[in-house]
Amino acid sequence: MALLTESVTKPLLSAEAISKGGRSGSVLSPDGLLDLTLGNPLVRGAERLGPNPELLFAAVYSVCYHGALISAAKKFGTVAEDSIVRARVSLVEDGSGGNRLAVELHASMPGFERAQVQTLMNAAHKSCPYSRALRGDATVTLVVD
Repeated sequence: MALLTESVTKPLLSAEAISKGGRSGSVLSPDGLLDLTLGNPLVRGAERLGPNPELLFAAVYSVCYHGALISAAKKFGTVAEDSIVRARVSLVEDGSGGNRLAVELHASMPGFERAQVQTLMNAAHKSCPYSRALRGDATVTLVVD
């Protein structure tokens, strides 16, 4: 069987993280910029040891999507000053004995009409690398705040 691969262009950047102990362990980066003990809300006593994977994913997804939202606003000839993006990431049972992610992305853009914000959110969702990576495997809900 042939392995299908996508053509890859030169990476803009790469990041590496190393986990030990799974959800109740730790995660670090070789350069030392990231060094966290993880908390696990699914294990009694480990809830508050540190951030959990879903919290970390919510943080990085909100940042990436916010960048795409700002970029979408520029493409539409406007500036997304004072915009705020909030990501809520949930770990949900998938009905077949496994788990998957469900994401809500909320955006607040003062000075914009709701319909404008929804248009910009939809455009950002099409271009955001995290949104593109999740397409087809995670439920992502876009919400105008």
